[in-house]
Amino acid sequence: MLVAGNWKMNLGHADAVGRAADVVRATDGATGTVDVAVCPPAVWLDAVAERLRGSGVRLGAQNVHPEDAGAFTGEVSPPMLRDLGVHYAIVGHSERRQLFGETSAFVAEKVRAAQAAGLVPILCVGETLEERESGDAEATVLDQLASSLEGVGSADLVVAYEPVWAIGTGQTATPDQAQAMHAAIRGALAERFPGADIDILYGGSVKPGNAAELFAQPDLDGALVGGASLDAESFAAIVAAAKDAG
Repeated sequence: MLVAGNWKMNLGHADAVGRAADVVRATDGATGTVDVAVCPPAVWLDAVAERLRGSGVRLGAQNVHPEDAGAFTGEVSPPMLRDLGVHYAIVGHSERRQLFGETSAFVAEKVRAAQAAGLVPILCVGETLEERESGDAEATVLDQLASSLEGVGSADLVVAYEPVWAIGTGQTATPDQAQAMHAAIRGALAERFPGADIDILYGGSVKPGNAAELFAQPDLDGALVGGASLDAESFAAIVAAAKDAG
């Protein structure tokens, strides 16, 4: 099980360091069983890394550029993240795809570059409400998955299924909906990477109140948590639910 908190564009310096300390304290009893990570804004990665040092909580980045260096103003490269002690890098989040126009081909470049630098990509895929209501949800997600893994030869990655309609809306896919999509994703990954053990996370308004029911599904391997990860106690409760689910 892996539970990763995506803090998005939130928290100032002192709050980020304090929140990291709170997460370390609140999840201390679970990190031996559950992999736990926090993904702060890039400007606080160094400070949060220092606070996580020696704990069981790993550091993740919210984004990464596919090039190692160059004239890419405002971007952060894979080697830079590795230098800061980053372990995971989120790629292909729906907000990056929708708000910043990132294509699946570009996401695939990021996956390959992250892996080459020794980072573990958390590859996000998911459908819109319109795609779900039209019956195209599974086809959309599997196409997005295949396109985002174009040219990727290593199974050293995590996949996060995040239905776009459930991100930050308070709506959550039902356990049955989540399980059905996770099973389809697992089947596609098994064809591409035979024998590989790839965690598939669920993301989309995961909260302490629904985490246990989601984690009880056989193909859910944890969660990519947004808003609830900004509260250390709520995040710890989700981690505890993952621990109980085994």
